[in-house]
Amino acid sequence: MQAASFVRIAAVSALGAAALAACAPTPAPGPIMGGGGLSSSFSAADFAWSAQAGSAAIEGRAAYGPGYSCAGSVGLTPETPYTRHRFLNLYGSLDRAALPASEVRARSVGEASADYRGYVRDTTCDAQGRFRFDGLPQGGWFIIAPVRQGSGEPVVLMRRVQTDSRGAVSVTLE
Repeated sequence: MQAASFVRIAAVSALGAAALAACAPTPAPGPIMGGGGLSSSFSAADFAWSAQAGSAAIEGRAAYGPGYSCAGSVGLTPETPYTRHRFLNLYGSLDRAALPASEVRARSVGEASADYRGYVRDTTCDAQGRFRFDGLPQGGWFIIAPVRQGSGEPVVLMRRVQTDSRGAVSVTLE
């Protein structure tokens, strides 16, 4: 499977695994748009906020380590009880994770709702691993980006980001 295809699947389906030791589970700070808690049931009402136009942006860079480069699309998923449940089970964290793609593919939490896919945004990295999402509403988001060293196995990076009305949030995925 090509890295770009894998990232779309990872971003859309949010397939992941337990976080590496450096990415221990950490509860996400602040309120969650669409309600709190965890839920394995998809609810379009929980996602509605993320479809609104906003003035926030996320500008980021995938910088995992020496010799690693962004290996495809970067996915942006709204934080909801449904995605919190999926990401906690898949990544073992609601804050950040760095996982080999084989571990990401090994863990399954069931097929994502087809409606869920409509709320996931994606973009590509440039040659320096930079990416940007514009026109975002205020709220919590999960970023997923694959990186690869040469022809080695991709590593999937995940990070939670909170946007607000003050403009762009800068983030480095490590």
